[in-house]
Amino acid sequence: MTLSEAEGKKILHDILGIKKDVLKMIFQAQSGHPGGSLSCVTIIYLLYNNVMRINREDPQWTERDTFILSKGHAAPALYAVLSKIGFIKRKDLFTLRQIGSDLQGHPVKNSKIGIEISTGSLGMGLSIGVGCALAAKLDKEERLIYVLLGDGELNEGSIWEAAMAGSHYKLDNLIAIVDRNGIQNDGSTEEIMALEPLAEKWKAFGWEVIETDGSNLKEILQGFERCKSIVGKPKVMISYLIKGADVSFMQHTQKYHGRAPNEEEFILALKELEDIEDDLKRGIPHNE
Repeated sequence: MTLSEAEGKKILHDILGIKKDVLKMIFQAQSGHPGGSLSCVTIIYLLYNNVMRINREDPQWTERDTFILSKGHAAPALYAVLSKIGFIKRKDLFTLRQIGSDLQGHPVKNSKIGIEISTGSLGMGLSIGVGCALAAKLDKEERLIYVLLGDGELNEGSIWEAAMAGSHYKLDNLIAIVDRNGIQNDGSTEEIMALEPLAEKWKAFGWEVIETDGSNLKEILQGFERCKSIVGKPKVMISYLIKGADVSFMQHTQKYHGRAPNEEEFILALKELEDIEDDLKRGIPHNE
């Protein structure tokens, strides 16, 4: 997968706009998970715009690929991307976590707006993905199933039960993505429940492993291309991302895992994102 300079700039501009919407949603609700939402915006954006087979005119298109946000607390990132592609009205983003809103703190299944599965109980998404992938195989459908996992979520034993099942049934239509930002609610993943050597663990469970730099658009897209090309086994892309990416005081800390910014922090965060946008316009390269 190759990207022109103009294409790369457009993607980065879109991602920064989505991150601003994520922060606005969480600030207005005064509830949510900014750190883990900001870390995975790039992955979700690229999936819906460059990787998955979808129909922008019909979220319920029967031949669509399926995306499952297993780390359901990052719902604002999913909602903002679905708004960007036209599945959710932008004004509805700012009803996040309100009574009666379709956009709750964790995704609630609503295929009319592109939300495939209710998630939020950590450790469940990969099992659901295995079921969807197996059903697609039995029905002889060519759909691919993508599941985005948090790295802290890998503490759950059900993840590894699902990993065994995916390998046993040779589900090569199943692609997991690990948001490897290294931080969970209570601290470093390696302090809470060490995951490393993570790639070797997945390999031992019979999965093909692709590791990518989450700040490199081309590398992520090439990783997904490789995932699609491998047959006979499920694939996992471990993407090294940054908790709270692009907001200096939210990066590399658990403080904003589940804490909404106050007004001063919100204004400062938006300013930092706008400064990055200005740098892009002036041709200054950006890495998350």
